[in-house]
Amino acid sequence: MSETPKWYVVHTYSGYENKVSENIEKVIENKRFKDLIFDVSVPTETIVEVNDNKKREVERKIFPGYVLVKMILTDESWYVVRNTRGVTGFVGPASKPVPLSDEEVAKLGIGSKSVEVKYAVGDIVSIVGGPLEGFEGKVESIDLAANKVRVIVSMFGRDTAAELELEQVARKD
Repeated sequence: MSETPKWYVVHTYSGYENKVSENIEKVIENKRFKDLIFDVSVPTETIVEVNDNKKREVERKIFPGYVLVKMILTDESWYVVRNTRGVTGFVGPASKPVPLSDEEVAKLGIGSKSVEVKYAVGDIVSIVGGPLEGFEGKVESIDLAANKVRVIVSMFGRDTAAELELEQVARKD
């Protein structure tokens, strides 16, 4: 058994992915499994659907019926995840969990999301996404860990702070 956490794939009933994820996270909180189970992920992608000439963004599961769990595999952690309501088993031969390789984790884009930030505190930036798209503002703070940037935007003659995701802001050239 490894002492470093690895990503494992858990098979669930179709449509239960989010519920399984929530249930595992509750068990981590309630039963103090933070030292064994580190992260639970339901990989999704955002796509744009066009219906009746109306665009709308929809979040869709990349792997329906599967949840990814980053954990240290022990009898206890295996039992907790395996017996979570909605879980049908681990992916692997004879339902024995097989961890994802580092290459597979990198291809899935889980574990580490990197956004290249080309602006700094004090820079004037353009907002390129979200409800304030098209506005300009001054960067007040950047929180890389939370994927957030705080921008002061002048609206209606008054300065207003807006918290946005890092990729919703671009440096003004």
